Amino acid sequence: MIAVEGVTKRYGSIVAVNRASFQVNRGEVVGFLGPNGAGKTTTMRMLTGTLQPDEGAIRFDGEPIADNLTEAKSRVGYLPEANPLYDDMLVCEFLEYVAGLRGMAPGAVRGAISDAVDETGLEEVFFRPISEISKGFRQRTGMAGAILHQPEILVLDEPTEGLDPNQRVEIRKLVNSLGSERTVILSTHVMQEVEAVCDRLLIISRGSIAADGTVAELMDAGRGISRYTVEAEGAGVAEALSGLPGVADHTAVQVNGRARVNLEASGDHELRPEIFRMATERGWVLWELRRERATLEQVFRELTTDQAAAAGVSADAGEEDAE
Repeated sequence: MIAVEGVTKRYGSIVAVNRASFQVNRGEVVGFLGPNGAGKTTTMRMLTGTLQPDEGAIRFDGEPIADNLTEAKSRVGYLPEANPLYDDMLVCEFLEYVAGLRGMAPGAVRGAISDAVDETGLEEVFFRPISEISKGFRQRTGMAGAILHQPEILVLDEPTEGLDPNQRVEIRKLVNSLGSERTVILSTHVMQEVEAVCDRLLIISRGSIAADGTVAELMDAGRGISRYTVEAEGAGVAEALSGLPGVADHTAVQVNGRARVNLEASGDHELRPEIFRMATERGWVLWELRRERATLEQVFRELTTDQAAAAGVSADAGEEDAE
């Protein structure tokens, strides 16, 4: 449904997005991850038609959106990170205002607002001033505005930013619900949300796509460190384990007279058979032997480590300066 083809966006000398390419299928919920300044917001604004790429093309169903931006924008609902609400309006007034901005036919507004309020659970605050509702309801109000015109594509930029854990869970459920009938692109830094909500992940680093796949695929293919926990009773446990091939680091503590050793090993080589043989040969009593699966956070860090070392000015900061 969405094809991003070699898209580049610059702000002066800053390359915010660098030849990015990816596709999103109809009905997918795709997590869009990256460090601050990686180019996420710039890319999302280009997807909504708010910004135009300097190079490359964005297509909806094979047609370049630049050929008819008005039509393309009508297919997209967008909730920016800075949720643009008017505190002096009632929730109902805000939704009517959004309907007017969207150019919706007067006869369709009431039904559209009713449907959006039902989908986002705004009934109890519908007649309250926006200034008096919680952050969670403010996000729901922004989402109601984004889906008011029944878009096929929903772009959400950090929808749970600043929410407490209970509010995060509620918004997560809402995104799941909204994604049942729409194609959703979700930017977030909260890995639990990604694992709970997203069918697929795109990771962007320094303006380029660093990874594309399901959560399971990215964690299984992680180029990272394997972590092992070994608890054994015997002589020289920590010293012997630290000398195994591929072990890059280890820590050891004594627990009830036993050595509890945490190992970090590079590469895909499986150490558990070797550890078991070593324990047998040396007469250790093996209390625990466990390999920890890489977490999504670890995979993210491994794929974007060089982002932290990037020079001086972030891409998204450059974007804000340009505006």
